[in-house]
Amino acid sequence: MQKKTDSPSILTTTVGSYSPIDWLAALPSEQAVIDATEVVIQTQRRFGIDLPTDGELYRFDVNHPDTNGMIEYFIGRLGGIDTRVGMSDARAFQQKQEMSFRRKPAGVVRDAIGEGSLDLYEACARSASVAQGPLKFTLTSPYMLARTLLDNHYDDLEALCLAIGDALAEQVADLPCACVQVDEANVPGSPENAPIAQAAINRILDKVKVEKAVHFCFGNYGGQTIQKGAWKPLVDFLNGLHADHLVLELAHRPDSDLEALKEISPHIKLGLGVIDIKVNHVETADEVAARIEKAAKAVGPERIGWVHPDCGFWMLKRSIVERKIENLVLGRDKYLGR
Repeated sequence: MQKKTDSPSILTTTVGSYSPIDWLAALPSEQAVIDATEVVIQTQRRFGIDLPTDGELYRFDVNHPDTNGMIEYFIGRLGGIDTRVGMSDARAFQQKQEMSFRRKPAGVVRDAIGEGSLDLYEACARSASVAQGPLKFTLTSPYMLARTLLDNHYDDLEALCLAIGDALAEQVADLPCACVQVDEANVPGSPENAPIAQAAINRILDKVKVEKAVHFCFGNYGGQTIQKGAWKPLVDFLNGLHADHLVLELAHRPDSDLEALKEISPHIKLGLGVIDIKVNHVETADEVAARIEKAAKAVGPERIGWVHPDCGFWMLKRSIVERKIENLVLGRDKYLGR
């Protein structure tokens, strides 16, 4: 264990989505979204989270409960994409075997990707207005979005990814937040496309002026892992990202994943997933501290900059989420001797 210091050497954060707020779902409105967002952020602050997220409550879509509406929020607003999906579109999309968990595409690319009605600044500013402190803002990666689309315009995965990357990059330079996080849950299962994903993500990161983070997991489709793979094949990909820190799913991953992270470049801080969001079990502070200790022995304590849940909390009940958050902070403090 490390000695107590005035400022923690390891910071706590959450990944993005939060448990649904019942009264927001019952009576949705613009004001209710603002009020619920304030509740989510201040709940995290109350438990001691250093860098909270806004909970992504405004992205929730009841028609897409398996992914919390995350994909549809971006797809439905970007220009050049038609969300009216017909029978022939669905059948064409079903030929993409790697996306077999989806019955139809999130949209069809029929023209060049553009801004459309997407306004990330407005979304971030709304959350920042009630944050009362530093805030992390999240967006879905170009590669992950591209894989959910039927591309009838570019007919090329790389061109589509870069086009989406450029459209998102135009909106991130002046976001009123302390950290911008790009979320990617698809490339860990498709390392052969890592160069394509890396180029598109870097176009966004190069425009960000605050802390830059990239979140990776092996899928979270209704609380289920949908990607097979390991961190080892992705080391070169991760080292090539223009990120300040990584946000990695590790709470229920094999020990070999920790060994692979030894090869991550020292200039990139590691964020450790120490809370499993796919189970209702509430980790104790001792369990969290032990997970940090184990990772520190594998990669070196100086490499660890952040601890957090594996992914977003949207599929868990608030009572469970809040206890997991509380013990995340208590476990970090226990490891640091605070």
